[in-house]
Amino acid sequence: MRKSVLIGVCAIAMMPAGALAQSGVEGRVGKLESEMRAVQRKVFPGGAGQLLQPEVSAPQGSTGPGPGSPATSAIADLSSRVASLEQQMAGLTGQIEQNTYKTRQLQEAFDAYKRSNDARMKSVEGGATPRATGDTDPGMSAPSTTAAAAAAARPTTRPEPVAKPSGSDRARLVDAVEKPSTGDATEDAYLYGYRLWSAKLYPEAEAQLKKVVADYPKSKRASYAQNLLGRAYLDEGKPSLASMAFYDNYKKMPDGERAPDSLLNLGGALTRLNKPADACKVYDELNDVYGAKMSAAMKADVAKGRTAAKCS
Repeated sequence: MRKSVLIGVCAIAMMPAGALAQSGVEGRVGKLESEMRAVQRKVFPGGAGQLLQPEVSAPQGSTGPGPGSPATSAIADLSSRVASLEQQMAGLTGQIEQNTYKTRQLQEAFDAYKRSNDARMKSVEGGATPRATGDTDPGMSAPSTTAAAAAAARPTTRPEPVAKPSGSDRARLVDAVEKPSTGDATEDAYLYGYRLWSAKLYPEAEAQLKKVVADYPKSKRASYAQNLLGRAYLDEGKPSLASMAFYDNYKKMPDGERAPDSLLNLGGALTRLNKPADACKVYDELNDVYGAKMSAAMKADVAKGRTAAKCS
């Protein structure tokens, strides 16, 4: 037993020092190459597992040491490979750190934009929607005609673009509007148009309000519906169509309950259309025809409309 152990020790001791050193360097090379593959897979995920080759080549023109010579050439070659791999590892590590920093900067910029956009959207959604003068759902308090006229007679302000959902989303919004069922067909038809307008579904509201006027021309709700039709056009950003709807209400139903409101709204629509002179004539007509019947609030609205149109 002692003899065999002694023979093994002697055999190891007799091995060339270069062979032992070469074995140790090759182990380091193998480990570095394995780590390089892992790093490159992270930095270059589309590289199909290919390893970047070191820019160090073995010396040319030498067939290696002869028998019994030290393995200094092989050790030098392996040392060069190790140095090259370590240099590439350092470069790739720096690249990873730089990419991580840039990614963090992009994420922070996106988060800041998202916070700003969310705050702006909340501000827009929290704004009040102007309502038509005199057109309210029964059971709700009537809005201020002063506020409505001020919104209608603002010459330098253009309405905000109206979001128009399409397809199944829009159908779902329309279906969500409850259809009234009071037992009065005329009232139900008008209230449904009013609710569509309140939900800002303007094209659907306009179609429904036109139907009310056509189906029930003798009803008091015809005047309401025609005036609200003008308001829907105005809120949708169509002051020309709005002015026509308001004028038709006054011309065809001068005794209707909303004829004075339509003249007031017509003045505001003409001011938006940059026709202040025509707006002033409308306000004069309103005072001449309905002056004795107008409430104090409507008279104040007329005064504000005349100021906006710079009437003399």
